[in-house]
Parts: sequence; structure tokens; C-alpha cells
Amino acid sequence: MKFKFITATINISMVDKVEQRLRKIAAPGLSVSKVQGYGAHKNFFQRDLMTTHARLQIYAPENRVVEIVDAIMDAGGTGSEDDGIVAVSPVDAVYRIGDKKEANAEEF
Repeated sequence: MKFKFITATINISMVDKVEQRLRKIAAPGLSVSKVQGYGAHKNFFQRDLMTTHARLQIYAPENRVVEIVDAIMDAGGTGSEDDGIVAVSPVDAVYRIGDKKEANAEEF
């Protein structure tokens, strides 16, 4: 089984709700960072157009991707056009730093 890399950029106010949903479905792990940027929906009230969002990153077994993406979209939505995006990318390999060995998706 292969890994996928899920990246979601969501409204920062929705992080707790999304995290709770991901815990409920036993997502394999989650990294969250605060990011700034702009896309289709710019902040016209600021000179530089930037808005603050949260970026979620998850390495997941291929067979869990749809479940995790659905959980993010369900919990992270506010009904606004600027709720964010979710992207899924292939992963060539994942290594555990502690034992310097390649991890397999069944471990997650």
C-alpha cells in the first residue's frame, strides 16, 4: 500500500473543529501551521492582500485518503467561498528518523 500527502489550507478559526473530527476518525497524524497568502479571495481591506490561514499536513495510507479528505471538508467548511482547499499528492517514500528505516503505509 502507498502513502499520500494531504495538504489543506483552511480558515484558521476552523482548526479545532477539524482536529477534533480527525481525532474521531483516528487520522494517523497531523501537522498544523499558520500561513499567510492570497488566492482567489483576496483581503481587499489590507494593502498587501494577504490573509491568515491554517495549513494542515497529513501523511496517510492511500486507502484512508477519501475518509480524511471528507472529514476535513465537512468539519472545515463555513459555507463561504473562501473556506480553503485540499490537495492530495503522491509520496515516494516515508522514513522514520529514529531507526532510519522506511515506513510502510500499514504502520499508519
